[in-house]
Amino acid sequence: MTARRSAGILLYRRRENVIEVLLGHPGGPFFGRADAGDWSIPKGEPSPDEVDMEVTARREFEEETGHPVPDGPLIDLGAVKQKGGKVVYAWAAEGDLDPAAATSNTFSFEWPPFSGRMKTYPEIDRVEWFAPEEARRRIKQAQTTLLDRLDSALANRVATSRAPGDGPADR
Repeated sequence: MTARRSAGILLYRRRENVIEVLLGHPGGPFFGRADAGDWSIPKGEPSPDEVDMEVTARREFEEETGHPVPDGPLIDLGAVKQKGGKVVYAWAAEGDLDPAAATSNTFSFEWPPFSGRMKTYPEIDRVEWFAPEEARRRIKQAQTTLLDRLDSALANRVATSRAPGDGPADR
């Protein structure tokens, strides 16, 4: 049996020398009061004809936020395995998005159970920007690794963008 897979985009922005990340809160009747440890990067499973997980990540981001992934290079954050066994492939993109303008696709679900009544819920009921410490408190535990990988990738970019003689120690 093949492990379940999903792919997503971790959107980040710079605010006053602090990196903030965009996380989504799951919609539906089970997550209304859920908070710490339940937020996620916008992500989803590939359709049967999708083999390129980056394509899946871009599609899912747009479906769950109502906005395309910003133009520009993506940072490959690799994959993480969540507690339930699902493997999540992720990329980071720099950009901005107004949480009030975000809209998510929906799903139907019988609620209350055994009532025969179908209700429609957004896959993500809201998105918010979080500074690193708060993001680590809110995001699913396995996905904290994605935050670590983003931090490392951004630190490496800063280090490699400095020319010799550019740093304070070289003055």
